[in-house]
Amino acid sequence: MESLTEVLTRLLDGRWAAVRRDVREHLAAQAARGALDTAGLDVAAHRERVARQLQALAETGGPRLGFPREYGGHGDIGAAVVSFEMLGFGDLSLMVKAGVQWGLFGGAVHLLGTRYHHERYLPDIMSGALLGCFAMTEVGHGSDVQHLRTTATYEKDTAEFVVHTPDEAASKTYIGNAARDGRVAVVFAQLVTGGESRGVHALLVPIRDEHGAVLPGVTVEDSGVKAGLNGVDNGRLTFDHVRVPRTALLNRYGDVAEDGTYTSRIDSDGKRFFTMLGTLVRGRISIAGSAASATKRALTIAVHYGDRRRQFQNPAGAEIPVLDYLTHQRRLLPALATTYALHFAQEDLVGELHDLQGGGVPEDVAEVDDVRQRELESLAAGMKALATWHATRAIQAAREACGGAAYMAENVLPSLKADTDVFTTFEGDNTVLLQLVAKGLLTNYRLQFEDLSPLATARFVAEQFVGAVIERTAARRVVERLVDASPARDDDAAVFDRAWQCKLFTDRESHVLDGLARRLRAATRDNAFEVFNSAGDHVLRAARAHVERLVLDSFVAAIDRCEDDRARELLNKVCDLHVLSTIEADRAWFLEHGRLTSGRAKAVVAGVNRLCGELRPHARTLVDAFAVPEPLWRVPMLDWT
Repeated sequence: MESLTEVLTRLLDGRWAAVRRDVREHLAAQAARGALDTAGLDVAAHRERVARQLQALAETGGPRLGFPREYGGHGDIGAAVVSFEMLGFGDLSLMVKAGVQWGLFGGAVHLLGTRYHHERYLPDIMSGALLGCFAMTEVGHGSDVQHLRTTATYEKDTAEFVVHTPDEAASKTYIGNAARDGRVAVVFAQLVTGGESRGVHALLVPIRDEHGAVLPGVTVEDSGVKAGLNGVDNGRLTFDHVRVPRTALLNRYGDVAEDGTYTSRIDSDGKRFFTMLGTLVRGRISIAGSAASATKRALTIAVHYGDRRRQFQNPAGAEIPVLDYLTHQRRLLPALATTYALHFAQEDLVGELHDLQGGGVPEDVAEVDDVRQRELESLAAGMKALATWHATRAIQAAREACGGAAYMAENVLPSLKADTDVFTTFEGDNTVLLQLVAKGLLTNYRLQFEDLSPLATARFVAEQFVGAVIERTAARRVVERLVDASPARDDDAAVFDRAWQCKLFTDRESHVLDGLARRLRAATRDNAFEVFNSAGDHVLRAARAHVERLVLDSFVAAIDRCEDDRARELLNKVCDLHVLSTIEADRAWFLEHGRLTSGRAKAVVAGVNRLCGELRPHARTLVDAFAVPEPLWRVPMLDWT
């Protein structure tokens, strides 16, 4: 009979269990050789080690998972994302460098290029023979990709694009793989042909020759030492009238003929831009997953430490494990519960990505389901924000829960804290991403594509009221079935009633979103920006309420498909703790809006305390179910206790 830990691991591993197993085995083997121990390495040594690990990873075949079969890949998008997610158990510099190479650089060639680019580049990209960069971010334009200043001007006399950095603000900055290893960059630039700008497009621009020498016209600067992720060679790129052939344009969505004529199967410049960026949504999904993996590793270390570390005596004179103290449980167990919730939501998100893009991006853009694609992008943005903010808080809580020992580099938590800190701002600043989620909910921009500016958003909402729309997903159908079957309850014990919890989250989402829409209806042509800007806090609350409701839906659906009674009983308590700790954190809103009485608010706090006590005996089971390879969590301080 399977142990409870094994049952939970099987449920957590889900659809791509074999991929998770393979990556665990690879990381465990690397860790056993000391290849993942970065304590004491200087920047140069760390980069060299990560470069070797990248080649070792290429030899496993894992990086081929998401690429087309006809070029030696496996055509399994979901498996590719899960494999990146699992790398978060190890050295996060390797995860990021692998993500740049195969997720961003390789993904751009795959998803924005056509057969010419696939045949010429993909085999060497998959094998690691051709290392590359993803050059989007500029010093002056981080989140505002639509207004990047780098230009790619077509000259029909030579059939070449001239790629140029017009000023310092247009420098491509913080570019992974640029400072040391990258030979080719996917450069996002304003495409100009026939004297007319066609918006942002991507081109392949060589930056080094086969011997590693920087090419003429290209300037490369090292970004230097960072707070974390120093195994990644981030750099700055500028281009001084660098010429590339017409075929360098990644032309799936827009092409330039030899005579300079521009053609695209998407008429709207705005829709074309968002369609191009939408195909690259895997990066955000991968970051959310890898942040969750780092969180699982940190909590595994902290729970094991708290279970072993003893401090002060009980009345019988025996020292007490620190995890027996409610204050210590409150540090770790609600974070552990939310980590479970985010895991199941991430699994649903990856499944949706795979089902939507599993066969690659259709050559005919008419085959793309615009609504479903934009919903995917919105959820990816929201999940990335919540998962990375959660990682920042939970890893800090884990560090504090282990005291001064956890400040020692050998005990891993300091590097996890430093390496994940930037996750909240790369692949999209979290605050901007939540604005994107809210705008999608309010303005139905997924069908407009023309503009995401505050002005356009406010004008659109001024013209038409758009209330909350609850998606009919598989997870939501489970929730609705549960709610319909449950009678209304008025007693304080209702805080443990799943139907009451789901109704509360849904009601909060609808109320906040409807209130925001009403605020924005006050906008006119003269004050649209001011109205939208003044509602910024409301915008973020609406987005968070929406994503938190979706996360709960996923958790409820995961419990519903669990066939083991022991695991289901335990997961129900974990879900209760996630829900009640979330409500506790937002008690002010629920009280202010009459969704909780003062008595029931107190019952929520008491419920969190009760659940912490009930889950304390299962804490190690819950973290062990993450199946973090033992060499990656058995840190030296665990031998001191």
